[in-house]
Amino acid sequence: MTIDQAVVFAIIAGLMVLFVSEKIRYDLAALLGLLAAVGTGIVPVDKAFGGFSDQVVIIVASALIISAGVSKSGVIARLIRGAEPYMRTPSTQVLVLTTSVALLSSFMKNIGALAIFLPVALQIARRSGTSASTLLMPMAFASLIGGVVTLVGTSPNILVSRIRQEVLGKPFEMFDFAPVGLGILVAGLGFLPFGWRLLPAGRGAQDSAQDAFQVDAYIVEATVPAFSPFVDKTVELLEALGEGEVSVMAIIREGVRRYIPSGHWWIFADDVLVLQGDAHAVRELAQEARLEVVGTAKTPDETLAPAQISVVEAVVMVGSRLVGRTPSDLRLRDRFGVNLVGISRPGQAGNARLGRTRFKVGDVVILQGSTVGTPDILRDLGCLPLTDRATGFGSSRKDYLPLAILAIAIVLIAARLVPVTVAFFGAAVLMVLLRVLTLGEAYRALDPPILVLLACLIPISDAVSNTGAAGIVAGGLSAVAGELSATGRVALVLVATMAMTPFLNNAATVLIMAPIAVGVARNLDLNPDPFLMAVAIGAACDFLTPIGHQCNTLVMGPGGYQFGDYWKLGLPLSVIVIALGVPLITFVWPL
Repeated sequence: MTIDQAVVFAIIAGLMVLFVSEKIRYDLAALLGLLAAVGTGIVPVDKAFGGFSDQVVIIVASALIISAGVSKSGVIARLIRGAEPYMRTPSTQVLVLTTSVALLSSFMKNIGALAIFLPVALQIARRSGTSASTLLMPMAFASLIGGVVTLVGTSPNILVSRIRQEVLGKPFEMFDFAPVGLGILVAGLGFLPFGWRLLPAGRGAQDSAQDAFQVDAYIVEATVPAFSPFVDKTVELLEALGEGEVSVMAIIREGVRRYIPSGHWWIFADDVLVLQGDAHAVRELAQEARLEVVGTAKTPDETLAPAQISVVEAVVMVGSRLVGRTPSDLRLRDRFGVNLVGISRPGQAGNARLGRTRFKVGDVVILQGSTVGTPDILRDLGCLPLTDRATGFGSSRKDYLPLAILAIAIVLIAARLVPVTVAFFGAAVLMVLLRVLTLGEAYRALDPPILVLLACLIPISDAVSNTGAAGIVAGGLSAVAGELSATGRVALVLVATMAMTPFLNNAATVLIMAPIAVGVARNLDLNPDPFLMAVAIGAACDFLTPIGHQCNTLVMGPGGYQFGDYWKLGLPLSVIVIALGVPLITFVWPL
């Protein structure tokens, strides 16, 4: 072993200790690793920062922006709500949700796909009485197996494609992963609607003001303009339009008179209706009935363009200056530059005017304001912003536009008219140009820690190959693999990668294991492709712990899971991936 090889092993060992111990953030650990690699000379100075311009970083960054744009669309959530009446049992709920998440994860970042469906799943759980723990972990695992179908579904595939280009001179194409990935996906989706029974029952999110998903029905006020088709129609007809999801809690007439209506009451022009229901349902009812939602008709700042205005959800925290005061007292629009659109108070229905409702700790509010300034205003008010669930109030965004942009990018890639990097970069730019996202939202969609991690580990990964360190490990694995059958050799690499992934970021696992896998293939005089594919599958399919992948971490709180719950469902799914993935890999990519 040379000095350079020893240094590489020492740096990798140090990184693994830092990643596992979590004493410092993983992006800072990667920066320290790169600094050590440059300082010891194993990474040349002129190549030290090449990772920041690498195509992998561009693709991942673009995919994050595209995912943010798609998450703004309410189309997907509406489709799921339309299917909800047919999802009567936990198994059908798991089947529909996992299939939807997996399919979407195939074409966008899996963490983004999961974030879109989380609020929908929790609403379904609440309405049907199904435990949240029944739905969320299967969805997280489905997002992971959905990501292995295409090049852009998950970061490991993009990284493995890059390494294949270095080794064989040609990267994996967009759908090269599909023959293996689809087989694993079908098997996983066949298992999860039954496998959920292995999970603990009755779990759910812990009561917390920071829960971004458990939100009861909102109270929203809407004015009935003279041109509304529901002028001189009954309350019963209007509620029927909302399919039972929206109730008219009160009618305000002549500015001050408040009435509690029954179904036969007539609605007149200029009435103010106090509506209660899910934010999406209220929004759709208002659009179809041509009602004007109070708080969105007038912008909080006349100088702002529509693209500069956003609508956010936030929870009123302990110590907030809102507590005990009414919107009328606070004059939110004049003093803070935000409009109050709606309010949700867990476990309590209401028919009082929004302007006279006294805020309490735990209230969830919908506020409309400047995209740039609202985060600071929320901090000043003592409110915690919740996950953006695209309520759509006051938004002129075309719901189908981000999906169309993504579809066009995929078609261009599939037809091989443009490279993946160009297609996704162009789609990300179009998301901003066409005002699906503001420029500020696009920047916030980026995940700087993961981008820094990738950019720093790419030169270190190159050093693993260039110094021959990968060859040493590959030699050891080759000695073991030499005693195995052809499929056993691929299985060895797949299992080794899966075993490493729970302790490292999956991108770090790929950058360490892929050069080793290539070394094993060359030592045994075999085709590197099946070994690289095994690394991609193994790094993407981390089902054993909540810390190996962001998707697993995201559902831990809302699902009420404990650390030891993951292997109960994850271990059988891992066995399925290995048992089916290995023969599929060797069949599609012959040794």
